[in-house]
Amino acid sequence: MSDLTAMMNIGKEMERKLISVGIESSGKLIEVGAKDAFLKLKQKQKYPNVCLVHLYTLEGAIRDTEYNRLSEDTKKELKEFSDFLKNNSNIEFNLSKHSLLLQSQRNK
Repeated sequence: MSDLTAMMNIGKEMERKLISVGIESSGKLIEVGAKDAFLKLKQKQKYPNVCLVHLYTLEGAIRDTEYNRLSEDTKKELKEFSDFLKNNSNIEFNLSKHSLLLQSQRNK
């Protein structure tokens, strides 16, 4: 049995989705991180309807805080990541490349 639902913001439905992409425990979610977990959910159209609020939820779970209490800076960073995925939905990439891309866009 998973301990994911013991985390803040994670209900049975999100637990089911996370398990289906190989994230079967709170420790694994923390290890993987919110962005990578969100990416796993979005990849290959497994759960195409996951949205920015889901990303906030995952980050909140990792930080043990309600998703709507995340800092504005954190929300902005997560929104940039979500927007990047929307604008590049037909490619697969790794997170380190994404981070570099966002960094270079900020420096322009």
